[in-house]
Amino acid sequence: MATFHSEDFHFRTVGGIELLARHYRPASQGPHPYIIDAHGGAWRNGDRLDNAVIHTDFAANGIGVFALDFRLSGQAQFPAPVQDVNYGIRWFKENKTKIGAETLSIGGLGSSSGGQIMGLNAFRPNDTDYAIDARELKDDASLAFFIACWPILDPLARFRMAQDEGIDRLVDAHHAYFPDETAMTTGNPAQIVANGKATHRPPMILLQGTADGNIKHERADIFADSYKQAGGLIDVHKFEDAPHSFIAADPESNNAQTALELMREFVFAQTG
Repeated sequence: MATFHSEDFHFRTVGGIELLARHYRPASQGPHPYIIDAHGGAWRNGDRLDNAVIHTDFAANGIGVFALDFRLSGQAQFPAPVQDVNYGIRWFKENKTKIGAETLSIGGLGSSSGGQIMGLNAFRPNDTDYAIDARELKDDASLAFFIACWPILDPLARFRMAQDEGIDRLVDAHHAYFPDETAMTTGNPAQIVANGKATHRPPMILLQGTADGNIKHERADIFADSYKQAGGLIDVHKFEDAPHSFIAADPESNNAQTALELMREFVFAQTG
């Protein structure tokens, strides 16, 4: 017997690009907690299916998922992808009944570069740079909680790291997504929190591997300290010798299974 149902929905067309989202609806009796997902891929790769290991685990255990596509850097630079995700969150809230989603709560999940995108929406959901005027959408993009998986919450710091270590693919990815370094400061969730500009501070869980070649794992601790000082609630979980995107890389590993369990427990704790 199926433990969940999945279906794609078109939620936005912009610049001739059709954006889809995959809805994972648990088969168990609702309502359920839901997460809206923004995938990683250095802002230039990937789609709504990238975190399918997480999505299917959640849905099989009573957590609904709405995983978004958004424009990649080859199609549009910052802040356009953040706008797509903001719109997608609001679209889900407006249309959840139509697509069969009974929600207890609605949170966000951002992995890798998707952490930057979801982080901006988590901390400043009504910022007019991201929340475009859409009269058909009555709700805002605020989130009840935020799951950050190996996130790029300080893109300027990560850009400097990539430069210092000669990681050209990441340097190129930053240049492709951000118009300039000023944008890396403007579109910087960590600096928004540190500078007291976060209008919302939802409860967070942050997962980070210690062998991540894409970001220094110490960044998780720096952000967590700042978030707590700003009045936010956050739990950081480090995974020894785990690489970037370690859940998808080895779903059956102890690290991946522990991370999935921690995320599920966190989600249910926010709705209890």
